[in-house]
Amino acid sequence: MKYSLELATASSPQWVGAVMEDFNSFLQDHANCERKASAMAMSFVAKYPDRLEIIPELIETGIEELEHFRDVYEILVKRGVSLPSEIGQDLYVKQLVDRCRSSKEERFMDRLLLASIIECRGAERFRLVYENVEDQDLKTFYHNLWASEAKHGNIFVKMALVYFKEDDVYNRLNELNEIESEVLATMPIKASLH
Repeated sequence: MKYSLELATASSPQWVGAVMEDFNSFLQDHANCERKASAMAMSFVAKYPDRLEIIPELIETGIEELEHFRDVYEILVKRGVSLPSEIGQDLYVKQLVDRCRSSKEERFMDRLLLASIIECRGAERFRLVYENVEDQDLKTFYHNLWASEAKHGNIFVKMALVYFKEDDVYNRLNELNEIESEVLATMPIKASLH
């Protein structure tokens, strides 16, 4: 069984160009995104402590995202680039979360499925970075990261399937996938992950 969907739209070549032109800014944003991803996994543990079946995997995901942050931070240090002084709000993620349904169970499903879609978008973009960056160390790093993020895209759908019917999960995943495409189209092209 496939646990994630193909994204409804691909990232644009203009996005790739923006990243390659200002790679240090991309790395700073990437570091912030990894910190947020780790916090997001742990926020599921905090908000849903009764969902015992998925807590171990959420903890592992949070640790893995924090390890990714550490690895991006090491790249920043080698390049003489500092972390941003603030972690700004991610408008892309905010707009997606704003489209979640409001009842407790539906919101829980939507947040898991959005986490999957966001991870799939990250995987797609890391693949594009890997394919386009010339520095061999960065190429290797983003190739490895691509595989890891693709796995995370599957994890959150599997979690949703623990609690919800398969048809309901995939119907909503399709809907949210289309919403993500719409949201992505409104985002400015810049050297950031989203």
